[in-house]
Amino acid sequence: MADTETGSEIVTAALLVIGEEILSGRTQDANTGYIAKLLDEAGIALREVRVVPDIEDEIADAVNALRRRFRYVLTTGGIGPTHDDVTTDAIGKAFGVGVAEDPRAIRVFEERYPGEPLSPGRRRMARIPEGAELVANPVSGAPGYMIENVIVMAGIPRIMQAMMEDVLPRLEKGRPVASRSVRVDAPEGNVAGGLAALQQQHPKVQIGSYPFFEETRVGTYVVLRSADTLLIEAAITELRAFLVREGMEHAEAEKEVSKSD
Repeated sequence: MADTETGSEIVTAALLVIGEEILSGRTQDANTGYIAKLLDEAGIALREVRVVPDIEDEIADAVNALRRRFRYVLTTGGIGPTHDDVTTDAIGKAFGVGVAEDPRAIRVFEERYPGEPLSPGRRRMARIPEGAELVANPVSGAPGYMIENVIVMAGIPRIMQAMMEDVLPRLEKGRPVASRSVRVDAPEGNVAGGLAALQQQHPKVQIGSYPFFEETRVGTYVVLRSADTLLIEAAITELRAFLVREGMEHAEAEKEVSKSD
């Protein structure tokens, strides 16, 4: 299992999005951006996102591949009450452990719905892999769980977000990654060569370029990211020097920059 990246204090993670509805386009994934932002603020770098169907073997294979490469693997989807919710069985298969009704999960349902008989659907959601710790779900009660470095959560955004409130304090934190961005009033192609050279000189700073379009002109946002603010400052000083030499107007950007800008 990879705890941290070699030579850094950044804890890494992967996200496994589970569900036919995501792959078919019937449902838009609303969870990835939310999880990525929370992890980034905690100094946990989301390095990979995979989407797999509700097929037990494919889920198990993906979990096993990811949990050996990253400090944490988070999954969303497939832990509901219906026959096609097979994530829990897949997790049991991935870890080689049994899956059964968990007394702790049963107790959660009994306390939440006192006097009501436990329906087959709720009993199905009370099935937890052996050795897992429960993740609280204050929205509907049905728990998620953590087993070693794998965190299994619901796919419904409101429930997943509530689960993340319980999950995040349990995770090892790294150094938060700082970000600075510079707006350049020139096409991306004009700055590409200089940025390539800058990246070679500053390998511990992630340097990205993102074109933008405003009516009659185009420009580029240059984003510099690192856990070390001094390294960012050194790189941004050289970036400004390059832009001045090339006669490109530029200014510190105040907005968050993404690929969609």
